[in-house]
Amino acid sequence: MKDKKFTDALARIAGPGALLFHEPMRAHTTFRVGGPADCYVEVSSAEKLKELISFLASEQEPFFVLGNGSNLLVSDDGYRGTILSLSKHFARIEVLPSDPQEEEQSRVIRAQSGALLGSVAKTAMEAGLTGLEFASGIPGSVGGAIVMNAGAYGGEMKQVVESVTLFQTKTLIIEEKTCEEMNFSYRDSLVKHEPYIVLETRLRLPAGNKEEISALIEDLRKRRIEKQPLEFPSAGSTFKRPEGYFAGKLIEDSGLRGYRVGDAQVSEKHCGFVINRGNATAKEIMTVIRDVSGTVLEKQGVELVPEIIMLGDFD
Repeated sequence: MKDKKFTDALARIAGPGALLFHEPMRAHTTFRVGGPADCYVEVSSAEKLKELISFLASEQEPFFVLGNGSNLLVSDDGYRGTILSLSKHFARIEVLPSDPQEEEQSRVIRAQSGALLGSVAKTAMEAGLTGLEFASGIPGSVGGAIVMNAGAYGGEMKQVVESVTLFQTKTLIIEEKTCEEMNFSYRDSLVKHEPYIVLETRLRLPAGNKEEISALIEDLRKRRIEKQPLEFPSAGSTFKRPEGYFAGKLIEDSGLRGYRVGDAQVSEKHCGFVINRGNATAKEIMTVIRDVSGTVLEKQGVELVPEIIMLGDFD
């Protein structure tokens, strides 16, 4: 239980109506599981973020920055700290005017970290810009996509990022990094290893045919519906792709299609997904993840590493 001095100070900094106590995290994750966070703040601006992090650091209060919660498993016990949500007030998407000095025909989309990746892909399509079609069905936010260099169907964020604006949580300074400086690799980036928060990104996309872009997005949408268990809550692909293998095939070949603990299950439609059939607990989901990893290692000799972030106590 937080003391009143702390909560009163946090409420003053957060602003009217921005602070919630004991907020159930199941309402903020695509897995639809997770216990309460001690404090939950809807951050309204970069300046407010700076004030909040400065205060939390002075109080030695743990914090976690939340986007769309699409790659996150929160413990049934919740989170003993403060959640800083950027999904509500950091969602602006803007297509910048073309630069007449540019040799090739391309435009920049500037998207804040809380914007949904699918919305950015739709904006690109409406502007006749190609290259982001792969992201149209990824359910995460721009910030989360940058952190993990999200990708699908042969595309990934590092192919379209021009630069990223970051907030350094130790120095409280806003910095801009080029794509090269972001150290993107498979499901990895600079932000995973350094104390940064993504504020916004600039995506440079070439001009394309609007009808062709729309058709490709629709084709990818149909392929996802056909092959992925979109009818159930999940965090997307549960495991990283091991080099030289496919996680789903390794899981299927290990006899784990449909493997179930309570309402947590390896999807029968796509073995790379662990799903919540309706009333799963975080503990059940974690048990399935651990059982799958152990069985695949035993039977196939390959280690599966989860893609998703675990928040809270799972011991």
